[in-house]
Amino acid sequence: MKRLFSFPNPVNDASARTVALGVVTMTLAALVTNTAWLLVPLTYGFLARVATGPTLSPLGQFAVRVAGPRLTAWQKSVPGPPKRFAQGIGAVLTVSATIVWWSVGWSAARWLLLPLMAAAALEGFLGFCLGCAVFGWLMRAGLIPESVCAECGDLSARYAAAGYPQN
Repeated sequence: MKRLFSFPNPVNDASARTVALGVVTMTLAALVTNTAWLLVPLTYGFLARVATGPTLSPLGQFAVRVAGPRLTAWQKSVPGPPKRFAQGIGAVLTVSATIVWWSVGWSAARWLLLPLMAAAALEGFLGFCLGCAVFGWLMRAGLIPESVCAECGDLSARYAAAGYPQN
């Protein structure tokens, strides 16, 4: 059971970006077609990935077994804890959107999908994990202990290597 409820560390960035592109696709489909029920697989996917990594997530399995290994230009290992944190943010947004959909309606819930889609697009298309950046900020602020991810405290070297400007 402990193995089931674990998250990979490190994570293949190609697989993470594939999952993000899948989230962008499903979110965009829900918004464009006004298909609120797509919140159900989106929410399930985030909850499954937070709890078990790719193990119980169909999109995660596709990313790890099919698409990720074929995206050779995106192959690199990145720390798992920030990716799990990012999945947690997605879970909060999709659970919130689902509750709003059931209680208020789709027209209100759809607004919660916009930040989700923006963050997933940054990850999928540009390789910039907004949740990972927030994770690093929280570590530097002392809100997440360094023991959670020793290599995550300073993401500046990783972003510099990826070509992102430093502040």
